[in-house]
Amino acid sequence: MALTLEIVTPDSQVYSDTVDTVVIPTVEGEIGVLPGHLPLLTQVDHGELLVTKGGATEFLAVGGGFAQISGDKVSVLAEHACTEEAIDENAVEEALKRAEQNLKDAKDVDPRQFEHLQSLVRFSGIQLALKRRRR
Repeated sequence: MALTLEIVTPDSQVYSDTVDTVVIPTVEGEIGVLPGHLPLLTQVDHGELLVTKGGATEFLAVGGGFAQISGDKVSVLAEHACTEEAIDENAVEEALKRAEQNLKDAKDVDPRQFEHLQSLVRFSGIQLALKRRRR
């Protein structure tokens, strides 16, 4: 038996495949999903999502959103997500610097914009940690 995993952001479908297991970072901690998992809806936290398929392990960076497990289907609706191969370390470092500077300069910024900048900083940190650890 296998799981069908889909990871979608507002911009694109980041991942879609049949996999053996998934480990999802949630606000309650990491959860492991195997075929036959009980139905669940949970809030996804910023972190590394681990996928195993045929003995191979793949890591993806995810940031915020929700995961729904229903039968043997796992759907992750994330604010941000990317595969390890899609991470451009230099571009992420530049985006991180800009977001951190914007946070420092933020005086009378809309709370939603401030939260968005904080989310970008966290997601950038996750991407850099993932890329650098796997070297």
